[in-house]
Amino acid sequence: MLNKYFSLVSLLILFTVTGCSSEKKVLLPVGDNYPESLSAWGVLWRDSNRLVINQKVIPYDLNTALFSDYAHKFRTVWVPEGETAVYRQDDTFDFPVGSVITKTFYYPSVKGGSHNQVLKTSDYSQDFVGQALNLNHLRLIETRVLYHSKNGWVALPYVWNEEQTDAVLEITGGSFDLELVSEESGSQLVAFNYSVPDANQCVGCHAPNHSARVIKPIGPKARHLNKTYFYASGEQQQINYWRTSGILKGVPSLEKVPQNALWTLDAKNNIDHRARSYLDINCGHCHNPVGAADTSGLFLDIAQNDDLKLGVCKPPVAAGQGTGGHLFSIVPEKPDESILLYRMHSLDPGAMMPELGRATVHKEGVDLIQQWIRSMKGNCS
Repeated sequence: MLNKYFSLVSLLILFTVTGCSSEKKVLLPVGDNYPESLSAWGVLWRDSNRLVINQKVIPYDLNTALFSDYAHKFRTVWVPEGETAVYRQDDTFDFPVGSVITKTFYYPSVKGGSHNQVLKTSDYSQDFVGQALNLNHLRLIETRVLYHSKNGWVALPYVWNEEQTDAVLEITGGSFDLELVSEESGSQLVAFNYSVPDANQCVGCHAPNHSARVIKPIGPKARHLNKTYFYASGEQQQINYWRTSGILKGVPSLEKVPQNALWTLDAKNNIDHRARSYLDINCGHCHNPVGAADTSGLFLDIAQNDDLKLGVCKPPVAAGQGTGGHLFSIVPEKPDESILLYRMHSLDPGAMMPELGRATVHKEGVDLIQQWIRSMKGNCS
């Protein structure tokens, strides 16, 4: 069902902007004089009751995305004319200087609800009208811009104003008190504080090499992008579309391109691949041999094949409240005795994982990892 849903999302999310889009160009900052408003970039902006993108900007999607308090997301990439990104098999594509990547976080609003009530739903079909984002039924929260300057990638958080007319650069981040409402029952599920990270916090996730502290995009990797997407010209494989659009070179034959799974129920992929794909995008940028969590010895990136380093019967490096009193990161067949699941389910700042980017529990993600651990054979005697 969700494969069909993502295809529908891709079809409806395509913004072939006409009219005002031809009057705008993508404008890059001079030095560190970054635009105060999102619209000043010329990448995406509000046009009447729609959010539109520049006709030179390409929208994209991921097989499995990072969980962010059930927020919906719209991603775009722009590469300077005449320049191309270089394909990398396992790492982030090598984008040229001047490239701009955006990710807009938003929620469907609750019909008849208050301004701070947002809908928990996996249905994107109501988010769009024609070829534009229908802002009559959505609340925009933030747009994160990754800009590849001459000195490397820069992370810039833009927060949408109350009027929803534009987003303003907020280097110190921001927060919103929201109420998540059930789509099925219409009842409140949880009140939470949605946090927009400040520019420094972005390094926590976007610097996969903890020592180098160099910011990089997370999503634009071959394994995340290897899926189809509906463009104006029809359904195409995303990586191939980037290649034929002239923004990506060095692409091998598609059968050689790695592919993460859609983490939700997917008949094409077994539970191991779905769980590993979920952990890869949600945890792997820190839990890898050179990441911020390198001292934990727990490596959850997709490349890891050592069961012990994946956490199977692995004791924690340090005991404390983060263990929940459990002895091993993963206990086969016993998810309730596994530290990994305990930390995913916790909202205690001293125990929860990931540490940033969520104030709610991803129930469906927890259920997936619970099933994955239960499916493992063995014991930690």
